[in-house]
Amino acid sequence: MSARRPPVPAPAPHGLRVGMVCPYSLDTFGGVQQHVAGLAAGLRAAGHHVEVLAPGDTDRARSPHVTVVGEGQALPFNGSVAPVRMGARRQVRAWLAQGRFDVVHVHEPAAPSTSFTAVRALLEEPVPVVATHHIAQDRALALRVAAPTVLRQVLPRIDAHIVVSEEARRTLLRYHQVDAVPVPNGVTVADLDRTRTAPPLAERHDLVFVGRPDEPRKGLQVLLEALPEIVARHPGTRLVVVGGDRLPREPASALRRALEPLGLAVDDVVEAAGRLSDDGKVERLARARVLVAPNTGGESFGIVLTEAMAAGLPVVASDLVAFRAVLDDGRRGLLVPSEDAAALAAGVCTLLGDLALSEQLARAGHEAAYACFDWSVVAPQVLEVYADAGAGQDAPGGGRRGPRLGWSPAPSGT
Repeated sequence: MSARRPPVPAPAPHGLRVGMVCPYSLDTFGGVQQHVAGLAAGLRAAGHHVEVLAPGDTDRARSPHVTVVGEGQALPFNGSVAPVRMGARRQVRAWLAQGRFDVVHVHEPAAPSTSFTAVRALLEEPVPVVATHHIAQDRALALRVAAPTVLRQVLPRIDAHIVVSEEARRTLLRYHQVDAVPVPNGVTVADLDRTRTAPPLAERHDLVFVGRPDEPRKGLQVLLEALPEIVARHPGTRLVVVGGDRLPREPASALRRALEPLGLAVDDVVEAAGRLSDDGKVERLARARVLVAPNTGGESFGIVLTEAMAAGLPVVASDLVAFRAVLDDGRRGLLVPSEDAAALAAGVCTLLGDLALSEQLARAGHEAAYACFDWSVVAPQVLEVYADAGAGQDAPGGGRRGPRLGWSPAPSGT
């Protein structure tokens, strides 16, 4: 399998100084953290200087061009438990003053976090502010409560808005009456592409799930319910869980009971691999037969899908709106009804039993990973938004402030 590699971007003749703020702790595994790290690397590859500010307190969080503001604290947010750091105003202000940035790019400013604090600190400063919104939720209590109160303090200060998908755009419009530019999540395809060295699909047997096992919306409980049917029809199949070393208790107990008639134990068919390094995850993807994404909702994009596509791996995923967009309505992966264990088992068995279809979907996904989702393609789209916000343009009075794109006050009565 091969795909056209995009050209390496040439360094910018006059690189921007970008201050990027992540709301969630870099000590933990999550899509927003991956996005921030990937975008920062993509912008640096294009010749720009990027400094990252985020919660964090471990060696994993500490790296060059990253400033941490202390350990994150667990906060229920967007159907999950987000490790955020509230306050830290002195540290945020010191980082902003020292950075002398041409643009400040905050992620998820709706979260009570360093992102919100950074925008508050810039209320009277001329630097352009860009925000990326990752949330897609039909029922977001936190957003509904914050929209008319806290967030109204900072939204008018943001000069341009980005969303990672049309689903995230719909959420932003619904709760904040703010429009935005869709720019997808990116992935460094070359770091994941093992298509020339990995065993052929016909020689692989593992299913792989990537996500936090204890987060219900990631859907591992649905996959565990489907697993007995899968291993009964395809003996020797094993599930590798990447992202945690413990299975949720009740689904694991139900799986144990369902496997007993097959003469199997949970350890015979499931490996909880824990949180792996990036290289460790790449190796697991390279040895897997199918990536399974049984998520139940609350997804704005699907980084796990693009990672699998980059690795040349066929995908079975829940038919969520965001996943459907990434998988091009099923042309890049197999879609099945959400929260339906029987349908999930049937979908996985379809790919396990049809090598030609698996290879076709893997090839389509791999080509799309390079053409649509590689950071060399995505980062220039973000730079266009920076330019629209006024980054790098000398403004009257010595500031660097562009038009405030996307903000419009809510109509009365909404």
